[in-house]
Amino acid sequence: MKKKKIQKTNAMRQLENHGIGYNVHQYAWNDDNEKAQNDADETGMPFHKIYKTMVATGSNTGEIVACIPSGTKLDLKKLAEVSGNKKVDMLDIDALEKTTGYVRGGCSPVGMKKSFPTFLASSAADLDTIVVSAGKRGMQVEVTPDDLIRITEGEYADIT
Repeated sequence: MKKKKIQKTNAMRQLENHGIGYNVHQYAWNDDNEKAQNDADETGMPFHKIYKTMVATGSNTGEIVACIPSGTKLDLKKLAEVSGNKKVDMLDIDALEKTTGYVRGGCSPVGMKKSFPTFLASSAADLDTIVVSAGKRGMQVEVTPDDLIRITEGEYADIT
C-alpha cells in the first residue's frame, strides 16, 4: 500500500531550508478539536510536549509570538516585561490570519508572513522535543526546542 504523501506547509519548508529535522504528526481536525488534549490523544504525544502558539501585541514592539505548554496560561505581564513592553494584549482573532498568514488552530511559530519577536516558555528547555503547529489545522511538527529558538531567532522566557 502506498504511503499518503504529506502536503508540506510553509513551516515545514522553512524548517527544511534551515536544515532542521522534524517529525510530522497528523490527525483529522474538526471544530470540536480545539483542545490541546485532543492533539495529544490524536498524535500519541505526551500532553506536556504539546505547545500552543499565541500572538500578542505589545505597546512598544507591535506583534509578539509566545509558545507555551498547552496546559498553561500565558502571563501577559511577564510577556510584557521580557519583550520590553509596558503593556501586552492578545492579538484580535480576526487579525490573526492577516498578520501571520495562519488561522486559529493552525498557527505555527515558524513561517509567519513576517518575523516577530518570539518567546518560548522556559520549561521547553528541559525537553528533548516539543510539538507545535505545522501551520495547518490537524498537522503538528515535533522539533527540538533549541532548533525552534534558532529558526525563530527567539529566546526562552518565564512567560507562564
